[in-house]
Amino acid sequence: MPENQPLVAARQRIDKWLFFTRVAKSRSLAQTLVSGGKVTVNGQRIAQPSVQVKPGDLVAVTLERRDIVLKVVAGGDRRGPFEEAKLLYEDLSPPPPPRDAVTPFEQAQRALGAGRPEKKDRRAIDRLKRGLSGID
Repeated sequence: MPENQPLVAARQRIDKWLFFTRVAKSRSLAQTLVSGGKVTVNGQRIAQPSVQVKPGDLVAVTLERRDIVLKVVAGGDRRGPFEEAKLLYEDLSPPPPPRDAVTPFEQAQRALGAGRPEKKDRRAIDRLKRGLSGID
């Protein structure tokens, strides 16, 4: 084993692992996720951050905007950069649902009758008023 490589335990606390993999910004937030019932390990909902995970375990996390499913590849020894954190898991999350893309042209258009009338709308209103006043 090379001298630079620290010895990483085969099992690791789930809160530390979530922190090292950059799923949670802090260890206390990882503990809150676990205590709040937002984390399952191998299909079992866990309630304590002291639960140990090992390589091969499936961890599902329900976050605010998405659900992620990760397979534990290794335990970590520090919270490093994203490239280092990616080596600790295999992402099995389903792809996000396709968003309805709105083109810039569609985004710039105003729905009919919404907001203040534009010049073209004001002229149409004036024509309508002139037509109605001539009937009296």
